[in-house]
Amino acid sequence: MATIDPDPTPAQDPSNEPFSLTDAGCFVALTDFPLDYASITDRVRSPQAGAIVIFAGTTRDNFANKPVKQLQYTAYHPLALRTMLSIARELKTKHELKGIAMIHRLGVVPVGEESILIAVSAPHRQAAWRAGEEALEACKDRVEVWKLEEFEEGEGVWRANRDGKVGERVG
Repeated sequence: MATIDPDPTPAQDPSNEPFSLTDAGCFVALTDFPLDYASITDRVRSPQAGAIVIFAGTTRDNFANKPVKQLQYTAYHPLALRTMLSIARELKTKHELKGIAMIHRLGVVPVGEESILIAVSAPHRQAAWRAGEEALEACKDRVEVWKLEEFEEGEGVWRANRDGKVGERVG
């Protein structure tokens, strides 16, 4: 059974603990804090794994030739975590992974900083590569996370967490 570890006030928690769910080699989380490569790698490390693949999605400085100031993410925590855990379980089984961990940052994510880290471990690299890419695409397609893309000119655009799917203009 999955366990939930909610942090009721993440912005004020000095331990930087995220909202998270875990289940048999699967870890998913949402946090308001900068993401940590070592921490997510340690969550999937296994002596049976010959490969660990890590994907980092970062805020780029432009979209459609417009300078981006920053991204701002929001989520419905309980549903987003359940969806992320469902994706992790599916991919762990499909690719016979030793571990899978996904953490998405919420709040403001400045240019050059990570908004998502995905780590997978598998006995062989091919499965790890495939699972890492599938995890990202599934997260972008299914997880209840939305982003406000803020441009240098002061305007912004709400999007589903998918490239190009424009929502409401702000500013």
